[in-house]
Amino acid sequence: MLKSDLINILVAKRGVTQKQAEATIETIFESMKDALCRGENIEIRGLGAFHVKNYQGYQGRNPKTGQVIPVKPKRGLLFRTGKELRDRVNRPAPQQAQTDLPPLPESKGPGNTGTGL
Repeated sequence: MLKSDLINILVAKRGVTQKQAEATIETIFESMKDALCRGENIEIRGLGAFHVKNYQGYQGRNPKTGQVIPVKPKRGLLFRTGKELRDRVNRPAPQQAQTDLPPLPESKGPGNTGTGL
């Protein structure tokens, strides 16, 4: 799903204009980005949580030369799904009825014994 898909859904379901939908989605995403850049965590009930993780600096090595290289401390971003979303994603898909389709005709051409194997 793309940002434009979210905008189109907002237009269709809420009856707002394209510009209003774009501004709304952009405001939400910019607010989330700003909060994460400040080191804040974001929790959206039913969806999941974004966590900012701080990594310590360490001494790495260049695999070709073996030279010691200092790696600076950095921050990473983690997303953990909420239980509701995880359960929904892992729910088995509904089975479609096989009776909707007509049976396939069996071909009796060369090399086909009709056994289906």
